[in-house]
Amino acid sequence: MRAGLSLLCLTYVLSQFYRAFLAVLGPVLLRDIGAGPDDLATASGLWFLAFGLAQLPIGWALDRFGPRRTASAFLAIGGAGGALMFAVAATPMQINIAMMLIGAGCAPILVSAFYLLARQGTPAQFATTASLVLGIGSVGNLGASWPMAFAVETVGWRAALTLLAALTAAAAAALFILLRDPEAPEGGQRGSVLDLLKMRALWPIIPMMFVCYAPAAAVRGLWIGPYLSDVFGLTTSQLGQASLVMGVAMICGTLAYGPLDRVFGTHKWVILIGNVMCAASALALAAFAGQSAALGIALCAAIGFFGATFPILIAHTRGFFPAHLAGRGVTLMNLFGIGGVGAAQLASGAIHSNVAAGAGDLASYSTLFAFFGAALLIGVVIYLFSRDAPA
Repeated sequence: MRAGLSLLCLTYVLSQFYRAFLAVLGPVLLRDIGAGPDDLATASGLWFLAFGLAQLPIGWALDRFGPRRTASAFLAIGGAGGALMFAVAATPMQINIAMMLIGAGCAPILVSAFYLLARQGTPAQFATTASLVLGIGSVGNLGASWPMAFAVETVGWRAALTLLAALTAAAAAALFILLRDPEAPEGGQRGSVLDLLKMRALWPIIPMMFVCYAPAAAVRGLWIGPYLSDVFGLTTSQLGQASLVMGVAMICGTLAYGPLDRVFGTHKWVILIGNVMCAASALALAAFAGQSAALGIALCAAIGFFGATFPILIAHTRGFFPAHLAGRGVTLMNLFGIGGVGAAQLASGAIHSNVAAGAGDLASYSTLFAFFGAALLIGVVIYLFSRDAPA
């Protein structure tokens, strides 16, 4: 299990990179192919939606074929193929298609790690180990900040994406050769996603899953760049540095949350308090969006830190899944978590363009951050009715 998790953790770096690298490409994509912030919001949203929708067939494939063939095939075809298409894109529509391919290609990586944990680990290990996998994999988030900005300025974005396509293909080959599948569960039970959706314990958790990752992923994955560029005039290099700060905060938050369920003996209240703090940070950013670049970056970092409850939410639901539905269970939760980011990104593009047209950039970003904070608070209220699981 440790060897498999280590390999998937290294591969997950690519998934984290691909969901965040658009934040530093805004100026060059606008110049070269006419893709503005709203186009990139759509592309980012489609990445997350493709990632989320792919979870259903991936859940079936994990339970049926195991993570080795599932993860390697998706990453080779979707991840490497999509990156190569991005490298030669000439229109925003081609960027959209490329991002959808990459999203689907990256979709099995993290849930394959969760699948190994659910099948071969103990419930007590799940949150800490899942947070560690997510935290280490989030190095890719850092790579999508200043290092990507440096690569764009040095060799150009097309050459950088071509190299990434080759690296992704190599990672897929490594998964196919080196990853080992766990043994099939005993009993040969059958089941489906419908069996999971009938579990009442999941009903108040699913809305929280849908909104918990959206503020951090949407701001870091796209909006921190246009916001700081449009409101404060930061350069590409400065945007990379700001994105790096938020990326580090997200890693620190992920690692900090990992052991807290065992420290306090509860999943529910750790998750609830963390998301209240994230919502407060988003609403504060909405209120003070035009105050200063330093304050804006600090509040974005706070959103990233407090909004890192994703793995501990998966751990909360883990105790409700039977062994023969472990693959479908973790992918179903991932569908709601990542699908929520995709829906939020698509909505955020419309919010930004509509408000900016009538009230200007500052008002549009204030409205955007308020939208993220309000959506998270709605999820928190529903989550109050959830049943805690043993930590």
